[in-house]
Amino acid sequence: MRIGAHVDPADPLTAAADRKADTVQFFLTDPQGYKTPQPRADAAELRASEVDVYIHAPYIVNVATLNNRIRIPSRKLMMAHAKAAAELGAKGLIVHGGHVGEGADPAAGYANWRKAFEYAQKDGGLPLPVLIENTAGGDNAMARKFDSLARLWDAVGEFGAGFCLDTCHAHAGGEELLDIVDRVRAITGRIDLIHANDSKDAFDSGRDRHDNLGSGKIDPELVVAVVRAAGAPVIVETPGGVEGQSADIAMLRGRAGS
Repeated sequence: MRIGAHVDPADPLTAAADRKADTVQFFLTDPQGYKTPQPRADAAELRASEVDVYIHAPYIVNVATLNNRIRIPSRKLMMAHAKAAAELGAKGLIVHGGHVGEGADPAAGYANWRKAFEYAQKDGGLPLPVLIENTAGGDNAMARKFDSLARLWDAVGEFGAGFCLDTCHAHAGGEELLDIVDRVRAITGRIDLIHANDSKDAFDSGRDRHDNLGSGKIDPELVVAVVRAAGAPVIVETPGGVEGQSADIAMLRGRAGS
């Protein structure tokens, strides 16, 4: 079982060593901006490393929205980050499921996700898996509630979309962690990555605030059970820097690792 953390992009391999991590996740650009990622000086080192790399797309990427000023730049940015991530030998690009505006028909959001994959195919295809992540809030979200996730997968499953399951997002989004792996796989057929996070907020709060494992509102044994059942690589996106994340990684290795 490969377990690691979301780290600062400046020196991800050193960050991995400091945390005794098998895998790392990081941003290539400001997560709140539309900047196109640039070549990294450490690309060859990252490709050659035994540490697995995952790249998280900027938070502002929303390929579901009906707003052309957001949707079109979002799908272009998703493709640019996918290409840049592939240059680093990354295993996948994590992209939030996004949402449509208040009063909009969710069907249009699912269709826009499909168009994003069709756009990518016209641009030469995606060079690595895009892992759609479940989200914590929003009544018009594409991947908060699993009935919506099922409709999204009807639209994009044929393109080989992957799935990233975030435990904090599921809890805050109102989806019980008990048996969640089976319920997700019944929809997507796969779980490619786990974001193992506790939540500072109550069940179905709609708030996306991560906490260290055992410090928040989620029973840590439920997170361990998710990790064990999924058998997928794990990233902790928890606070506390090296100390906090190292403790979370060690806990998961001790309780869920093989």
